[in-house]
Amino acid sequence: MSSIVFSLCAIASIYVAYLLFKAYRLRPSSILFWSALCFAGLALNNIFLFVDLVLLPVEVDFAMLRNSIIVASVGSLIYGLVWDTI
Repeated sequence: MSSIVFSLCAIASIYVAYLLFKAYRLRPSSILFWSALCFAGLALNNIFLFVDLVLLPVEVDFAMLRNSIIVASVGSLIYGLVWDTI
């Protein structure tokens, strides 16, 4: 059951990132770019989560990589919200 939830989260975040990048191409806005970048990172994090917890054995742990990706993704969105709107 958890593999279905992980894959649906990955698909949803990939789709949202695609829609945000598409909107950014049509009407360039900095908030669209930073949001698309954040959701692309969230999608990558969800893919690694699925691979780590479902596909790979227990001995392999991608927790540090997943945490680094999520910090970079949210950090990029915070940067875009704080510094790019000034």
